Amino acid sequence: MTHYVKAKKHLGQHFLHDQNIAQRIANSIPDNHIPLLEIGPGTGMLTQFLLKRNNTLKVIEIDHESVTWLKENLTELEHHQLMEADFLQANLPSLFSEPYGIVGNFPYNISSQILFRIVENYQDIELLCGMFQKEVAQRIAANHGNKQYGILSVLIQTWYDVKLLFTVSEKAFSPPPKVQSAVLLLTKKTEYHTIEDTKLYVRVVKTAFNQRRKMLRNALQAGFGSKISIPFETQRAEQLSVNDFFTLYKAIKKHTCC
Repeated sequence: MTHYVKAKKHLGQHFLHDQNIAQRIANSIPDNHIPLLEIGPGTGMLTQFLLKRNNTLKVIEIDHESVTWLKENLTELEHHQLMEADFLQANLPSLFSEPYGIVGNFPYNISSQILFRIVENYQDIELLCGMFQKEVAQRIAANHGNKQYGILSVLIQTWYDVKLLFTVSEKAFSPPPKVQSAVLLLTKKTEYHTIEDTKLYVRVVKTAFNQRRKMLRNALQAGFGSKISIPFETQRAEQLSVNDFFTLYKAIKKHTCC
């Protein structure tokens, strides 16, 4: 496809122009026939391959110029499949009546915000396959005990298995970004801890990592009060596994509700 849409810096647009990479992303999505939502289709490089799959497809695009281009040039994409809206503000539960997957070449300036929305809506989102800045992808996939391990690592790995599929050169984009990229596949775990208060769990994880060099006792007392008694109090956040964070959350939940 030829580009007639100007990439907008404030939207973090770097249009994928490598057809092989686009097809490889589409082929990496498990063949489970669930509906798919593409974030930021741009000029439809990836969309054209998603349309060939046996999935219900919707795409959401914030850029009016891209929406106009898609309507005029990607005729296989029907108008009811295309939403001109901001994914970060969209009413996600209303998009599909069944669990679905998310796919896209995600704008790097909002990729973390996209992932926090995945966490908020994990009950409905079965998988994610998409492009991230390489360093962000490595952080999401990092294991505990690794300096790259952080807030997103814990939150995503609480509900999803993470696989870093392949890296992508900056030459695959127009304009080329100043960083390398990588494609991640997140698939919902078959078994995961029941977390009744997701907001509290997110707050616990964020508070623990906000002062990651401090012992958890000091980091969490600053956020939850000096009288709180917690497990792992002499360890640092990056030393705790996802299971450990669930234990920590349960202890704080008991303290805050009683």
